[in-house]
Amino acid sequence: MTIADIKKNTDARMAQSIAAFKNNLAKIRTGRANPALLDTVHVDYYGSMVPISQVANVALLDSRTISVQPWEKGLGAKIEKAIRESDLGLNPASMGDLIRVPMPPMSEERRKEMTKLVRHEGESAKVAIRNLRRDANEAVKKLVKDKLASEDDQKRAEADVQKTTDRHIAEIDALVAAKEQDIMAV
Repeated sequence: MTIADIKKNTDARMAQSIAAFKNNLAKIRTGRANPALLDTVHVDYYGSMVPISQVANVALLDSRTISVQPWEKGLGAKIEKAIRESDLGLNPASMGDLIRVPMPPMSEERRKEMTKLVRHEGESAKVAIRNLRRDANEAVKKLVKDKLASEDDQKRAEADVQKTTDRHIAEIDALVAAKEQDIMAV
């Protein structure tokens, strides 16, 4: 493995960490409705637990209401029960085949809890990025130790990896700030 391979691999893995962080942020509730909120809710479908998105059409009715349209008639009650029993604090209402999931307004205290959760997720993502930086630097040091690269190459590679790390951490900070602003907007 060359230094270029190490840098490219590290950049790709850091991008994957940021994608996972964005996915985690989408699941954190803001005042507005988001179909991704129901991704974590699973429903019993013929004996196996599957995500709601695999047994129903999940869409937005308006900015504060999610609609769930089951593909089979008998699933409505099971989906409604699964949403109600999830830890999301949602109360679905059935209207024939359509299940409406209104988003309750969040209290100021709940908004502050959510911003703390967002900061914690951001910090976890930064730790993952820093761990990838450490792994890359150790791989470069191993190349120098095995005499496959010079110490000058090592210094340049470490500087490049640090720049990549700084860029990804700045992106995480921007995502955290945007999500906090979204949560605190009434």
